[in-house]
Amino acid sequence: MKMHTPFDQRRGKFATLLSTLFLLLTAFVLGGCADVSDDASDADGELVIGLTDAEGDFATYTVDVKSLTLTKASGEVVHTLSLSTRVDFAQYTEMTEFLTVATVSSGLYVQAEMVLDYSDADIQVEDANGDAVKVKDIVDADGNPITELTVAVKLEGRNSLRIVPGVPAHLTLDFDLKASNSVEFSPDPIVTVEPFLLAELDVEKFKTHRLRGPLASVDVANSTFDVIIRPFHRHMSRHDIARHFGTITVTTTDDTVFEVDGESYQGNAGLSAMDTLPRFSATLVRGDIKLNPRRFVAREVYAGSSVPGGSADVVTGNVIARTGDTLTVKGATLIRAGGSVIFNDEVIVYLSEETIVKRQLGMGTEYDIDDISVGQRVRIFGTLDSPLTTRLGMKAKRVQMRFTTLRGTVVGMEVIQIQPTPVTPFVIDLQAIDGRNVSLFDFSGTGIDDVNDADPAAYEIETASLDVSGLNDGAPVKVRGFVTPFGSAPADFIAHSVSDVALMKGVMAISWDPASSTAIPSLSADGMRLHLDGVGRFHHVSRGRVAIDLTALAAPPSIVPRADGKGLYLINQAGRHQLHTTFARFADDLNTRLNDGVLVRHLAASGPFDDATAQMTSGFVIVSME
Repeated sequence: MKMHTPFDQRRGKFATLLSTLFLLLTAFVLGGCADVSDDASDADGELVIGLTDAEGDFATYTVDVKSLTLTKASGEVVHTLSLSTRVDFAQYTEMTEFLTVATVSSGLYVQAEMVLDYSDADIQVEDANGDAVKVKDIVDADGNPITELTVAVKLEGRNSLRIVPGVPAHLTLDFDLKASNSVEFSPDPIVTVEPFLLAELDVEKFKTHRLRGPLASVDVANSTFDVIIRPFHRHMSRHDIARHFGTITVTTTDDTVFEVDGESYQGNAGLSAMDTLPRFSATLVRGDIKLNPRRFVAREVYAGSSVPGGSADVVTGNVIARTGDTLTVKGATLIRAGGSVIFNDEVIVYLSEETIVKRQLGMGTEYDIDDISVGQRVRIFGTLDSPLTTRLGMKAKRVQMRFTTLRGTVVGMEVIQIQPTPVTPFVIDLQAIDGRNVSLFDFSGTGIDDVNDADPAAYEIETASLDVSGLNDGAPVKVRGFVTPFGSAPADFIAHSVSDVALMKGVMAISWDPASSTAIPSLSADGMRLHLDGVGRFHHVSRGRVAIDLTALAAPPSIVPRADGKGLYLINQAGRHQLHTTFARFADDLNTRLNDGVLVRHLAASGPFDDATAQMTSGFVIVSME
């Protein structure tokens, strides 16, 4: 990769338990590693920094990142972010966004530090009805208002970051909202933030990458183009963007799909269309980092007026209801013409026969407004009401149907007769659509008649050639695809992929109300057994945001350490935190406290989970006591 450097309520069940800030810094080097001493050379190297997030329950979590610094083993502090930038961490649960490209001196870096500014934060959480409510009180563990927060992490051992001349390094900051914040309604929401940082070196954890910014140049002959990074819709002058955040070269292939000024292309034809755009035209790229040779390869490219923040207002969210040609879009991020970003929970969208409809990666297929149905994730270009009101309306000029993600559990198969041949859809008990509780959606009108309207308890999915034979009833699944056209169900959804999330790492969250003296009846260096009598609102394991009720399983839940017993095991009591790096020491400390009569309020853990035995193998456990 060439770099230039001139410049549910289920959705919230797990975040509300945790009162510790978990910031996962993932660093990896593309290509080989050289053997260098800490500061053996004055030569510089390149560091590409991206930002991502684990899933949480926030509709929006927008704060300002004021600075990002790295500290070398010699004590030298390097500033890698020369301008502050406003970030909505809630957007980055399934992607990594390029933040900056920095030229830094070679050597060993042992600490990263980020300063977050909450003074103008826009944080909104879902209430019991699934509606977004703005948070006014953001406090630390002592109840003091937070205006600025500094978080730091040691980069040690296998997680240390070496910068080597000629080998671009990649540092991804993972801000885990699930473990970052405790949310309490009393009656208005209060968010408590406590910093706790770790670092991990793991290439395989990277997600799809997104790159945004002005177009710098196009090289049709070499199937590449350069984009000047402009992260998170930050407004900058042309002078600013050319010097602060760096430039990334994007490689395209015959399979790369383009949308340029509203027109669709594929492969070299898309590059040729981009070559006609003026320099500094808005550009958005989704793709993957590839090795041998290292490069950023685009899967989707949007440019010109096809990019939010250009000449039209843009709404992105999910359709929760449709009446005639009127859509209600929930969880709407609004990007005004010119680039300002607003979060408004609900927008009314008016379609017409002139509305152009496209589908993500939908080359060669014609769509119209009848294809837009309830549940579908959409990006809509148009004109918002002016002046802005609480209940916004938009006249839609162009709609792009985006990939939509379902989460639920398998409930079986059922053959339905659709001419000319029978179809056997995959049926799930639908929990959430793009993380939003399914109770928010009104499926009226989705079926060929009232009887066939989509039923979330038996949501029928056409899987075509996808093999789902290995999934049994009760299996938690994540399905990615598109909702079938309005008024055409069954089937309700067309799947492009089906993932068995039982194979994913899970998050266990349990609360006891009131705090319990019997929550952990058995505890040793080999593991702990949990007692669910007296559990409160939370008693679930979530994998891929699909929740499994622990009280419904045949066996009581238990947690065992990884084979080497190492990990991060934290005990919170009376505002004090004790961290252990082995399960044995954690068990000894916890047993001492339990024998002294200390009560257990919350427990959270992450790791692989076995449904049959209700056992989690974990290297990360937090117990909160009082």
